[in-house]
Amino acid sequence: MWTTEHTGTSSARPEQLFAVLAAAERWPEWNDGVRRLELHGPFEAGTTAVMVLPDDTALPFRLTWVEPGAGFEDLTEVPDAGVSVRVRHELVPEADGTRITYRCSVEGDVPDEVAAEIGQAVSADFADVIAALAERTEGRR
Repeated sequence: MWTTEHTGTSSARPEQLFAVLAAAERWPEWNDGVRRLELHGPFEAGTTAVMVLPDDTALPFRLTWVEPGAGFEDLTEVPDAGVSVRVRHELVPEADGTRITYRCSVEGDVPDEVAAEIGQAVSADFADVIAALAERTEGRR
């Protein structure tokens, strides 16, 4: 398994950040890595979705954990690559706002370097996305 995480902060409360995350169809307005998102039901565990990247790659995924005000986790199965990619988005209250952590893990029957290559591609923009989420929630974007 390969894992990485990126952390940022926001002056917004976790509930405010979660509201922006839960409005998944609006992610393209603030996340440059998403051209379109189609959520096939409510923003809750078990719901499936398709994220379309700027290069028109369509990535189907499923929400596996959703806790209002605390975050969510999604799972993308990539059968052609033989891996599963989990991304956990955690919101932890702090005295002056919220700590935002995005954690990516790649599992599968593949060599470590393949898992790392996939994971690095998925997580390359996490710092930018966390900053954009904070800016959007705080009204700066």
